[in-house]
Order: sequence, then C-alpha cells, then structure tokens
Amino acid sequence: MFRMRWSAWRALDANARSQIAEEAEAALGAMESIGSGGSALFSILGHKGDLLFLHFRKDLEGLNRAELAVSSLQLFDFLDPTTSYVSVVELGLYDSTVNLYEEMLSEGIVPDSPDWAARVRERKAVQATAMAPRLDPPIPSHKYLCFYPMDKKRGEDRNWYTVPIDQRRDMMREHGMIGRRYAGRVKQIISGSIGFDDWEWGVDLFADDPLVFKQLIYEMRFDEASAVYALFGPFYISLRLRASEMGNWLDSADPSFGPR
Repeated sequence: MFRMRWSAWRALDANARSQIAEEAEAALGAMESIGSGGSALFSILGHKGDLLFLHFRKDLEGLNRAELAVSSLQLFDFLDPTTSYVSVVELGLYDSTVNLYEEMLSEGIVPDSPDWAARVRERKAVQATAMAPRLDPPIPSHKYLCFYPMDKKRGEDRNWYTVPIDQRRDMMREHGMIGRRYAGRVKQIISGSIGFDDWEWGVDLFADDPLVFKQLIYEMRFDEASAVYALFGPFYISLRLRASEMGNWLDSADPSFGPR
C-alpha cells in the first residue's frame, strides 16, 4: 500500500505527468497480463493509503521482481509506502488431517515414526495435486477488494493452539459453512503468513457489491472460531483500478476511472 504525494505530483508540468503516467500504464499493464497469477492495482478508500498493489507469484523471487518493477517506475518517486503484507495461499485441511490421523492410529502406526511420516507425505502429495488450482489462483476480476490480516488468540485464557484438533476442526467447519452461503457473491482467498509477516493469516475478499463484505464478516462474528478465538487487524477496502485507467486516476479527471 502506498500514499500518493499529490502536491509533488501536481507541481509537475502536464508533459511530465503524461510521460510518467504512460510509463506506469505500460509497465503495470504487462504485469496484469503475465502468468502465475499476475498483478492488480486498486484505489484505496479512506486515509490508510491511496494505492494497493496486489501481486500473485509462485515464489518469493517472483514477488521480489514484482516489487522491484514497481520501484523502478518514475511514478514510484511520488509514492510513500504505508504498509505491506507477504503471505502464501493455503487451504484449511482440518477434516482431512483429522481423518488421516485417526486412520493411521486405527492401523497401529506409531505417531512420528518413519511409517507415519511416509503416510503423511503420500497423502500430502495426493492433496497437492487435487488442490493445485486452488493453491495457484488468478486474481479475481471483481470490482472491490476487502483485505485484512488476522490472528488466532494465544493468551492465557483463550489459546487456539492448545485446543484439541478435533474441536478446532468442528469450529472451522462451522466457520466455513457460513462462507459457503456467500458462494457466487464473494471470492475468498486465504493466505498464511506465520513466519512471513506480523499476523498469522491474510484474508482477501473480492466482490462486485461491497455491502456483501459487511454482511459476511458480521455474520462470521457469531461463530465460535471468530467470537472466541479471532483477533482482527486493520481493514482495507479498495476499488479495482485497471492499468489503462492509471492516467485518469492520476489526473483525478474521471471518478469512474474510465479508459482515456
């Protein structure tokens, strides 16, 4: 996320602004259309920033190249970073994990033995193949993005990580059933950030109706996984801004961000 230094931008003459905008449109347009997820640009509402760059890549090296590509633009001289978030797309697999552990215990396989580790690796390989499309998603084309980071509580009274896995599975199943009721209206991409950033997960919600974010998140407040164990970070709401619309956005000439 970045804040635009508008006073410095407006101090430029029209030719300089046009040249910088054209360079940004070309570079960002190329990043929008690449494989392995691509990139997307959003205009942030409120005062937490002005621009949000979203990059999906297969590895951290790809993310680093995306960041460097943005920082090499002349436009970057007018952008001040406000925050960032680094994470990896992941899936909740509580059901399959519990089922696998119960299966191995019933077969008499000793936990953490070589046979146990081999069975886990085998099952993970099968799941990775089956889940590959969900682990490598494209950036949805919806008009609105709601992003927020979150943790599970680790305090003395409530600690998610001391709850038995079967109970966590049941809570997450209840949590997931609420989300399923919004299928078709909200596209949700969950990413894990333990060891990568200050929070444990990042949540990206995409929709064409921004009110659905409020409805979904409010309803989820009442399930046990959220009401008892969740901690939420700052929320960012933003509108999709196509690379071809960058010039109009910089000139603030067209609130609809229509192409020039």
